[in-house]
Amino acid sequence: MAFLMMTKSGRYGDKAYRLIRWLATQGIQYFTLVLVSLVFLIPFYWVVVTSLKRLDLVFTDPPQWLPNPVMWENYHKVLFGKFFPFLLLLRNTVFYAGSTTLGTVISSCIVAYAFARINFWGRNVLFGITLSTMMLPGVVTLIPVYILFHKLHWVGTYAPLIVPAFLGNAFNIFLMRQFFLTIPHDLSDAAYVDGAGEFTILWRIMLPLVTPVLMVVAVFQFMWAWNDFMGPLIYLNNSNLYPLVLGLSAFQSQHGVEWHLMMAAAVATTVPLIILFFIAQRYFIEGITMTGLKE
Repeated sequence: MAFLMMTKSGRYGDKAYRLIRWLATQGIQYFTLVLVSLVFLIPFYWVVVTSLKRLDLVFTDPPQWLPNPVMWENYHKVLFGKFFPFLLLLRNTVFYAGSTTLGTVISSCIVAYAFARINFWGRNVLFGITLSTMMLPGVVTLIPVYILFHKLHWVGTYAPLIVPAFLGNAFNIFLMRQFFLTIPHDLSDAAYVDGAGEFTILWRIMLPLVTPVLMVVAVFQFMWAWNDFMGPLIYLNNSNLYPLVLGLSAFQSQHGVEWHLMMAAAVATTVPLIILFFIAQRYFIEGITMTGLKE
C-alpha cells in the first residue's frame, strides 16, 4: 500500500497506478477463468484417465490420477474389437448428424429469409405460430408422431429422424431471422433493380453475409444429432443402424459395466465434437455475438 501511495504521488505516479490496477484486475479475471475451466475439465480428465486404466484400477483408494500402467489396448479393443463396432456406429452417426444438419440449415434458412425480408400478408402471425411451437413439449406429440410414421412404414429406418429436419426448426428459424434483420435492405433493393429474384438474392447476396449464423445452426444441430438418444431408441430396431450413443447403451446392457472400455468409447465419441467446435469456433462465436442485433 505504501509503495502504491509513493508511486501515485510521483511524476508518473498516476499512469503507474492505473497500470498496476489494470494488471491486478486482469490477473484476477484470468485466474478466475482458469480456475473455473479446471473445474469443468476435471470430469473429462477423469474420463480420459479411466479409459487408460485396467478394470481393477478404476476404483482405488486413494484415487489414481495418473494411469499406471497406461493401457492403450483399451482403445484398440473399442475401435477395432468385435464386441463394439465403433466404425459402423461412427458411420451411422455421421450419416444421421450430417443429414439432419444439412436439412435443418437449408429449410431454416429459407423460412427465416422469408420472415425477415419478404413482406406478405400474415407474416407476423405465421412467425408467432412458428415460435409458439417451441412451447409444446416433444413428449406431447411423441405418440401421434410415432403412429404417423408407423402408418407410413418409416419405423425401423432413418426417415423419421431425417425427414423432419428438412421441414425447419422454430429455434433455428428465429436465430436466422434475427441475423437477416441486421443486413441493410439497400443490398436487396439494388438487386431488385438489377432484375434479381428472391432465390438469386438469397443465394448470391444473403448466404455469404450470414455464414456465421449458418455455422452456429450447423454446429448446434450436429451436436444435438450426435448426442441424440431418444429418437434412435424409438425409431430404430436394427443394431446395424444404431448411432454411437445408442451403441454405447447397448454395449453396457449386453456386457455389463466395463468402466475402462466404456470410458474409452466415450472419449472416442466425444473427440470428433471437440474437433468440430475448434474448427468452427470463430464463426460460432461471431454468429452468437451478432445474432439478436436488429437494424
